[in-house]
Amino acid sequence: MKIAIASDRGMVTQHFGHCEHFHIYEVDGKEVVSSEKVKNPGHRPGFLPVFLHEQGVNVIISGGMGGGAIEIFNEKNIEVIIGAQGELENTINSYLSGELKSTGSVCHDHMHESDGCGH
Repeated sequence: MKIAIASDRGMVTQHFGHCEHFHIYEVDGKEVVSSEKVKNPGHRPGFLPVFLHEQGVNVIISGGMGGGAIEIFNEKNIEVIIGAQGELENTINSYLSGELKSTGSVCHDHMHESDGCGH
């Protein structure tokens, strides 16, 4: 299984599409067997969910994410965890131990006033 975390400078980013990198962890059971850092190839509507699907990702973790991206991930049977924050290592360990749950922090139209995505 592959788990991607949208990140900026070693922390979970609060806006999925504008992250610097995706840290992609390959896991076997509850153990990380490898990881790689993939530069965000650019934010275009509908592109990143397809890009991560092509990377073999099964789970995406971010602070916030737009409804359109969530819908595409759902269509591709990729689990979406939003509302995450903090250091990457703590985040992946929380997910693997079953402690990390999605808060449903959906970004709407990039207005970021009361949507809870951190901007």
